[in-house]
Amino acid sequence: MNWIEYYFGHCWMTGWQSIRGSFRIWSDLMTGNYKDYALMWYDDPYEECVDWFWGSLGEDEVLPKEFLEYLQQMVKDMDAGKVKTYPIPFDIMTNNWIQEYLDSMYPDIPNNCKTPIVMDELEELNVEDN
Repeated sequence: MNWIEYYFGHCWMTGWQSIRGSFRIWSDLMTGNYKDYALMWYDDPYEECVDWFWGSLGEDEVLPKEFLEYLQQMVKDMDAGKVKTYPIPFDIMTNNWIQEYLDSMYPDIPNNCKTPIVMDELEELNVEDN
């Protein structure tokens, strides 16, 4: 990556994306479209929008040129086979491991009740009862 690619391909584009994000928040603030900025019931939507606007002005998502070159070199090494990669098995990406863990921890509870949410609620009940 040369300096022209870095400045125009990364710095310039990232800067415009930051400006676009700040302008979008500013336009929401000016048009009164800030109801979605409140995440909790006690949040004031207007104040949240103002905070997001001022916070967005200080954002800098430009990465150093050396770091980007390091990432590009790492990808080239993986493509060339210089670095050994380990694929993630598909069954890890599913909830099978959660089900197996819950079966081993709570063998007396029926399977239709063994979801992470139900188990969290059961653990909270056990903590409160003790």
